This record gives sequence, structure tokens and C-alpha cells, in this order.
Amino acid sequence: MSSRYEFVETRASRSLTAIRFQHVTKTYQLYKNDRTRLLAAFWPRTRCDSVDANHDLSFTIERGEAVAFLGQNGAGKSTALKMISGVTAPTSGRVEIHGRVSALLDLSSGFDMQLTGRENLILRSRLWGMTSAEIAAAMPGIIDFAEIGKYADQPLRTYSSGMRSRLGFALASSLRPDILVLDEVLSVGDRAFSKKSLARMQDIMSTEGVTLLFVTHAMDSARKFCQRGLVIDGGALQYDGPIGQAISYYKKMSDAK
Repeated sequence: MSSRYEFVETRASRSLTAIRFQHVTKTYQLYKNDRTRLLAAFWPRTRCDSVDANHDLSFTIERGEAVAFLGQNGAGKSTALKMISGVTAPTSGRVEIHGRVSALLDLSSGFDMQLTGRENLILRSRLWGMTSAEIAAAMPGIIDFAEIGKYADQPLRTYSSGMRSRLGFALASSLRPDILVLDEVLSVGDRAFSKKSLARMQDIMSTEGVTLLFVTHAMDSARKFCQRGLVIDGGALQYDGPIGQAISYYKKMSDAK
């Protein structure tokens, strides 16, 4: 395997392929303490342990597919999604992303606590590439869906964690991306908001061409949204197939441990 990596991303792609991983490995360096970590920045030979969060991972996802990533905590699912969303880069291998990605990995990440909710929405929408007219048109609906009311013009530091999560979900699910990445986020908020979030996801999935990547431990949700399942364990792909068979494989694997 090559020690270098390639990350290929296209914005408006006509490719039938949405995502392709080719022999992708993500290695994290584990240092004894912060002092050792700082030393390693200047002295590459500093001793440390390492762990492969993903190892020799290869798969292809076509445009419009809905795919569940199944595996126990620490199996490497979220690391794979972080590479897809551009949060982190592979250590080696090739990652291809064809289309715009909206990732709901941590609903409140990327917000500035000193800015108001409205200001955060404007900032993140501009980073997404929306025009002023598009932002102005979308803003009322996002604020209404998030149920933050007059708090829209209050600093985010005054929000509860639930309010920040609702705001993050409302924004990310309003962007209508080519590829939507979900990591255990449909349980955000109370029961009523969770039901509304579920309906929003069903609406997004009804849009032709949207690719869904879904990490969940709720097998019923995986069956409901996805046609295909990837089972990951120890950072490596263990099974790739129809969602029903993938769930059965995952349950047997879990029971055997």
C-alpha cells in the first residue's frame, strides 16, 4: 500500500459514483502526553504508539444509494464518515467524493458561541456557498423548524445543548446536498422534534439522486432508510450486502464477542 493518500472531490458531478474508497487507511498517533505530542511536531522520530481507525478499507457507493454503516462503538464507522465529509484525511489510499456533502456528525460543531443563532446560520450558509438571496429565503424556515423563536437573535452561549442541536439539524437538513451523512442524530430533541426530524429525512430521501450514509445502532431505522449495509469491525470492512443480510451478519458477529 502506498504511504501517500489521494483525496478527490468534485462539486457538481455527473458521475454515477458518489463515493469510492480504495485501500484507505487512517492511522492515529498516540502520544504519552501533550509535551511528547508537541515534541513530535519538531522531531518526527519521537516515539509513540499508533492505531489504525480504518485499515485497507475499500467500497463504492453509487449516486442515490442509501447505505447503513453498522458496527460497535470504536469499530471505525465514524472515522470513515469523517473522511467522506472532509473533517479528516486518510493516511494512505484514495478517497473519491463526487458531489456536495452535508454531514450531521456533531450537530453543534462549527458554531461560534459568541454569535447569535441567526449570525451562525448566515456564516455557515455562506461557507456552504449560498448567495445572500438564498440565505434570506431559507432563514425563516430554518429558524421555524429549529423552534428557537426569539432566541434566533441571542448569542449561542445562551442556548441549551438541545437548542443548539435543533439549530444544527435544521440547517444541515435544509441544504439539500448530493450526499447526506448522518451519525446517530435522529434522536435529537424531544419525542415531537425527533418525529419531525424523521419526517424531514424521509422528505430528503424522496429527492432523486440524494445519497444517504447512515450510522446507527437502531436496526429498525437502518431497515427503514437503507437498502444496503456495510459492517465494519476493527476498522476493516467485514460485510457488504443487502440491509437485511447485513443486519443479520452484524448481530451474529456481536453475539459471538
